[in-house]
Amino acid sequence: MPSISDPIISIKGLGKKTSDRLNQLGIHTLEHLVFHLPNRYQDKTSITPLSNASINAEILVELNIDRIEVVPSRNRQLLCYLSDNQNQRLLLRFFHFTQYQKQAFVRGETIQSFGEVKMGHQGLEMHHPEYRIVSQNQTPLLEPTLTPIYPLCSGVSQNKMKQWVNQSLEVLKMSMLDDYFETITHQSMPSLKDSLFLLHHPDKNENLIQIEAFKHISQQRLIIEELATHQLSLLKTKKARKGKKTNAFILNNTLSDKLLDSLDFNLTNAQSRCIKEINYDLASSEPMLRLLQGDVGSGKTIVAVFALIQAVENNFQAAIMAPTEILARQHLQNFTQYLESLNIQIAYLSGSQNTQERREQMSLIESGEAKVVIGTHALFQDSVSFKDLSLVIIDEQHKFGVHQRLSLTKKAINTPHQLVMTATPIPRSLTMSTYADLDTSVIDELPPGRQLVETVALSNSRRDELIEKIKKISDDGRQIYWVCTLIEESEALRAESAEKTFDYLSSNLQELKVVMIHGKLTKSDKEVIMKDFEQGKINLLVATTVIEVGVNVPNASLMIVENSERLGLAQLHQLRGRVGRGSEKSICILMYQSPLSESAKQRLEILRQSNDGFMIAQKDLELRGPGEILGTQQTGIASMKIANIVRDAYLLKEAGYYSAKMLEASEQNQSALINRWIDEEKTHYFDA
Repeated sequence: MPSISDPIISIKGLGKKTSDRLNQLGIHTLEHLVFHLPNRYQDKTSITPLSNASINAEILVELNIDRIEVVPSRNRQLLCYLSDNQNQRLLLRFFHFTQYQKQAFVRGETIQSFGEVKMGHQGLEMHHPEYRIVSQNQTPLLEPTLTPIYPLCSGVSQNKMKQWVNQSLEVLKMSMLDDYFETITHQSMPSLKDSLFLLHHPDKNENLIQIEAFKHISQQRLIIEELATHQLSLLKTKKARKGKKTNAFILNNTLSDKLLDSLDFNLTNAQSRCIKEINYDLASSEPMLRLLQGDVGSGKTIVAVFALIQAVENNFQAAIMAPTEILARQHLQNFTQYLESLNIQIAYLSGSQNTQERREQMSLIESGEAKVVIGTHALFQDSVSFKDLSLVIIDEQHKFGVHQRLSLTKKAINTPHQLVMTATPIPRSLTMSTYADLDTSVIDELPPGRQLVETVALSNSRRDELIEKIKKISDDGRQIYWVCTLIEESEALRAESAEKTFDYLSSNLQELKVVMIHGKLTKSDKEVIMKDFEQGKINLLVATTVIEVGVNVPNASLMIVENSERLGLAQLHQLRGRVGRGSEKSICILMYQSPLSESAKQRLEILRQSNDGFMIAQKDLELRGPGEILGTQQTGIASMKIANIVRDAYLLKEAGYYSAKMLEASEQNQSALINRWIDEEKTHYFDA
């Protein structure tokens, strides 16, 4: 007897080649087929009289064949003229046809035809409709329920997909399907089986408006289970991590008080609250995994400094990992500035160091002399050994893969506390679903005196007007960024674009020091340029998006972004955040190439209207979806079978309630849920 867990290759007539194609859709078993839901439906449940036909509507008609005609032109057409008993007429037009089709259309025969009604020169038409000649005993098109239309892959027809799904549904009727969710909802929602059968073959009287909007109770039942299962996976990870051994810090404020006294600014209430939340975790015997998020310029760095001071007070090591050398260098500069007066030894590791420098820094790390270690990906290489790593701080965490983070934490004797930071605010819906295993601290206020950046959109055709603007700002003693972008992900092309802009600006601003920085330069060259810019030796820096994060030059007050329509909202907001860091009023000019798409117009308008990173992040999520926002490293979490984090955000709270209930279930029930909703190759995203 067939089982719902059987592989799809067990279906008669479905060969290895087709099986491989279906695997690309995530379909490996008969159960996967029953969860492969239609993306729309056709209504063939009744025959529509031609007198009731509407233009652009899909309808099923039953008519008589009056005559056929082949139009003799370069692109031959087969025309089939039909009529009903009231002499209403319809023309079937075929641009591609066979001799068999032509012979099958016989005057006087009765035909059922389904398709979209169009208005032609001679009246109503259907082009390449689905049809059956019922008077020749062909199976009628009339169906008892709405007809599902499924997402397909290359080499698989709609008819074949329907056939395979229907075979799988027949097996489902006779199969037991673990439905733990029905138990915890106390049958307040439809069962899993009932939901699936309804969504594959809804009756005509079902609320199609609800189904199209994914608001039908049967869809909501599946969506909530999927969202809850994803959260369950993360909560299981969190529970397993909490059971690991870690070093509980004894909180000591000696160094913290010294640092606080040395600061020339006061911490905001939000920063103080976040420091307390982190300290509470550090004092626990359970390993911390906390997400620290805040808008551009909200002051995450100083919060991280207070965290690592607690590690130093307990004679442990703390590691800070950044995705780029520019950002790592910036951290080195900032952390040194804060920690110098506390006599805390800092080590720095990057890929561009020479052998001697690297050996010296690694010796400081291995001996434990360096209590604070800052670096790039170089930190998690096998040759790097820590004496007693107990706190890991990861900046711009979404730019690191899961395995990269794991390889750094594995360098600790006991599971280290982890603080992951992002300057890209994460919408609440993503935090609740994708980061459900992390505790979250939010810096939701900016330091006093922080300038809001004025944002202006300007057509590329007005580029020459910016020359005078740049001269004026430079005469006032302030500096300028000019950022170049390209659609292609080619560093060579980006550099070429920057070079053309650099030549244009250099020739028009000969009295200014104009310098270019891009990804093709060596790391040491980039460092020299950035240092010169920070020290005010460069008036105008022409750059690719390498300056997106980590660059802190308070004297820079003008940001110009070329072809801004090609970048996402969050990235543009990050770039804009490179200015407005001093006391002077700052401007960000978003240049664009006409004509703008509707999406690009929306993005630029949102940036012109708001400096609120959290609102911008939410809009970015709505416009681009979770896969784009999270990046390739996190797409295993973002891609779901039925649920959509943006569309279904209103169900996340309910899903959170049920995920906690699922955590109480048996291992067997939990496994059944996870195997159903999370592809095996994606489960490793939950290991960090």
